[in-house]
Amino acid sequence: MTLEQLRIFVAVAERQHVTRAAEALLLTQSAVSSAIHALEHDFAVKLFNRVGRGIELSEAGRLFLDEARAVLARTDLARLRMAELGGLRRGTLRLHASQTIASYWLPRHLMAFRGTHPRVELELRVGNTTDVVRAVREGTAEIGLIEGTIDHPGLVARDVARDQLIVVVAPGHPWAERSGDLAASDLPGSAWVMREAGSGTRSEFETAIAAAGLDPAALTITLELPSNEAVRAAVEAGGAATAISASVAAPAIEAGLLVAVPFSLPSRAFRSLLHAERTPSRSAEAFLAAIAPPRPHQ
Repeated sequence: MTLEQLRIFVAVAERQHVTRAAEALLLTQSAVSSAIHALEHDFAVKLFNRVGRGIELSEAGRLFLDEARAVLARTDLARLRMAELGGLRRGTLRLHASQTIASYWLPRHLMAFRGTHPRVELELRVGNTTDVVRAVREGTAEIGLIEGTIDHPGLVARDVARDQLIVVVAPGHPWAERSGDLAASDLPGSAWVMREAGSGTRSEFETAIAAAGLDPAALTITLELPSNEAVRAAVEAGGAATAISASVAAPAIEAGLLVAVPFSLPSRAFRSLLHAERTPSRSAEAFLAAIAPPRPHQ
């Protein structure tokens, strides 16, 4: 098994298409097909199922994809370390961030870092908090960025920013004209649209209302959606409430499409994650210093 075979397999798996993978890798279609065939032949396992004129990952292929990504990530990290030993700040820094951070907080920091470290390529993947934790733990990302808290002994978390969750509804919702603060006991009186289980936004909201004395299971969740934008659009349509980052809701509130409901929620931290047993690269250290400079000693 070669690194080139792994690189080809990952490209095909991510695109579910041999020709598109070949174009992305600047290889011939026959070279890509031969690499996949060699892997399947050498290990006597089918990595892809041929369905009609297309392909899709087999169960074995799905399991192998995680391992292949991890090996390639470690290879890129090794290249980065060797470049740094030679005094060169270049290579690929792999990041995995939650949706709220990736869409609303991180982009300006990525642009600033590229301006000061133009030879370091930044590769960003986006998922929920569970996805980010898994990526850092397995080594497919060197730095993770999540909302809220985690309890994982193998990871080191550090606060890099603060964020505010708010409850919002459409202007026609009964809560939109409410003058007094909502109590936790009022929350089951509305339908709710929420992010999927495993997202930092949902986890932080459920923790907050549980601390206020309300079992999260008491909420009527009519929709679970996989992105902040989908949640916001569903609530804008009327009939339901949601808890969402103030940064996500701000444009819709300013446009009159959403109304912030008077319900007190604590602020939450945006946190960086590193693996506790892996020494961060110089590029990772520089990136973390750029997004959250160390506080001066008192």
